[in-house]
Amino acid sequence: MGNWKLEVGRMAMYTSFPVGLFFFFNQPKYFEEWVTNTKRQIFPPENQHDREAIQKLIQDMRKKQMQSLESK
Repeated sequence: MGNWKLEVGRMAMYTSFPVGLFFFFNQPKYFEEWVTNTKRQIFPPENQHDREAIQKLIQDMRKKQMQSLESK
């Protein structure tokens, strides 16, 4: 076994290594672009054409529902 200086050095290394890695890899500048691109892939921004198509579909479904209720 080593003396107390070796043990203090090892303990400093054991605690500073994970803290250093945590500090290095959790910087926002490393993840900002990745998070933004992933978010745009999962939730793409809406465009006017898609919005109009969704509204038309909703109106058509409401018309069909009203027609089925009136026929009963």
